[in-house]
Amino acid sequence: RFNMNGQGVMQTWEDVYMAERVYTQCLGISKRIYQTHAYTHEPERKLAYFILEEHNERSSWILPGFDFYVLVFCYYNDNKEVTAVDVQYDQMSFFLHCMGLAQAHAWFVEHVITRIAITWAKAFHMTGLVNPFTFTLQLILFPALLMYCWGVMST
Repeated sequence: RFNMNGQGVMQTWEDVYMAERVYTQCLGISKRIYQTHAYTHEPERKLAYFILEEHNERSSWILPGFDFYVLVFCYYNDNKEVTAVDVQYDQMSFFLHCMGLAQAHAWFVEHVITRIAITWAKAFHMTGLVNPFTFTLQLILFPALLMYCWGVMST
């Protein structure tokens, strides 16, 4: 069993290798270099896990190469045979890299979203009403107010 981020489970290694070959070709990946970090073994749980760093070079000059990090959990049986592999990764980051948009997204988050978030946090803190209830209330009321102001939602 090979679990891809809880989104898809493949039952055979042949399926895993076939999926890797196809998406490698689709994404124009010409070369991959793997490196492992932080290997941990928990014999009582029959589990080994590590961080897999994947460096991807692209065959097209239009799409930039990218580095990607994956957390890999390997479960095994009493005979030390791998019985399941769970792979966890940041899907949004992966797809932004695949589309060549990761750098633009990082710039936008750093220069626009972070500034808005810091301004909001300072204003929220100054109210003295920082708690889960008021935060949740903001998550409901702020989008509703925006939709009302933009005319999407009427009274």
